[in-house]
Amino acid sequence: MKRTPQAAAAARPTIIPLEGEIDLHVSPRIAATLTAVVKEKPRNLIVDLAKVSYIDSSGLAILIEAMQSVEKYGGKFALASLQENVRPIFEIARLDQVFRIFPDVDAAAAG
Repeated sequence: MKRTPQAAAAARPTIIPLEGEIDLHVSPRIAATLTAVVKEKPRNLIVDLAKVSYIDSSGLAILIEAMQSVEKYGGKFALASLQENVRPIFEIARLDQVFRIFPDVDAAAAG
């Protein structure tokens, strides 16, 4: 079966790169971006955290909400490239057991 360009595009993951410190001041903007992307119902949504140096509870809440929304319509949600200084924040909240976390975007796209 030959894949059409539309099918190939649909198979590609949607990648949202975030950077800097994700805190109460930045979270509303990220929430708006994720909400807009989720409305498009991507089959595979990957949030790239390679350049995120810190995330607080408001940022975690936004990621949880986005994951739940994606899973509600049957899509896949993943996090990629968690930095070593950010990983403990997810582990303490036990969110490393909730999210699909991959070492990089390529692994998330394949997984």
